[in-house]
Amino acid sequence: MDQLLSIDMDLDSVNTDRRVHDLSAEKLSGLAWVKSHVSEINQWVNNDGFALLRGLNIVSTNQFSTILETIFGEPLSQYIYRSSPRTALRNNIYTTTEYHADQVILQHNENAYSNSWPMRMGFFCVIPARSGGNTPLADSREVYKHIPSHIREKFEQLGVMYVRNYGDIDLPWQEVFQTNSKVEVQEYCRKNHIEFEWKSDDHLQTRQHRPAAAVHPVTGEKVWFNQAHLFHHSSIDGPESAAMRNSIGIDRLPRNAFYGDGSDIDPKDIAQINDVYRQLTFSYQWQRNDILLLDNMLYTHGREAYQGTRKVLVGMA
Repeated sequence: MDQLLSIDMDLDSVNTDRRVHDLSAEKLSGLAWVKSHVSEINQWVNNDGFALLRGLNIVSTNQFSTILETIFGEPLSQYIYRSSPRTALRNNIYTTTEYHADQVILQHNENAYSNSWPMRMGFFCVIPARSGGNTPLADSREVYKHIPSHIREKFEQLGVMYVRNYGDIDLPWQEVFQTNSKVEVQEYCRKNHIEFEWKSDDHLQTRQHRPAAAVHPVTGEKVWFNQAHLFHHSSIDGPESAAMRNSIGIDRLPRNAFYGDGSDIDPKDIAQINDVYRQLTFSYQWQRNDILLLDNMLYTHGREAYQGTRKVLVGMA
């Protein structure tokens, strides 16, 4: 059986490499500069998986939206089938997940629990936190390679089943699906191969089966692409996890993850996956007006705990 070994990667070199593009010397506005460098920006993301644009003059949320649409070459996506609380602003720009400042958001590829996900993401730092609050990244290709083979092979063989219960503790189904119509929810579920059951008038449970890994459509590289570690009941910190299971029962947990055949995932395997993420994670110190562009299949993102006011926005396509 494989043992999880220390991962020998020089992450310090990643932090200081070509992926940070300091544009503070540019005299044009952020939008004007982006319009004249679209091909170059996309080449940076295509080559490296992400790019941090630093020093641009950005004056509004609307300008950020236009910048992303200019770079992505298409309108931004609406965020439906949500898994976390956030506020919608104009033009499909959203606040990042609004969990309390003392909570860490684990590494994840956006919407990897779904059969539809954004290929590109853009983050905009409006107000950096006084301390902490960075958006750590990890290379999904390296995560795939470094997960012990006995764990990786079982996940690849069986896939992941995501189970969600809406409304009691987690987000209400009306917010997740962005509608008050049960008919529209059911249509969305059928269209997206999501099993659903109304346990009561306001209690919806869904199950969705997804692969644990994926092949990037452009690079052809294999990536670890799931949120089993994020959904699994063991991801709840401290005594809260056991207390929640005991009070409402494991079948009514707001979210949980199983192997695709419905069998339990060993919490020790989830812990090893999280250890791989921790060892491969690196981050940049947010500065005001930073824009971070990601290939959502090649890189995961998360959030550090923080102190002070923090405002980071996101758009996807």
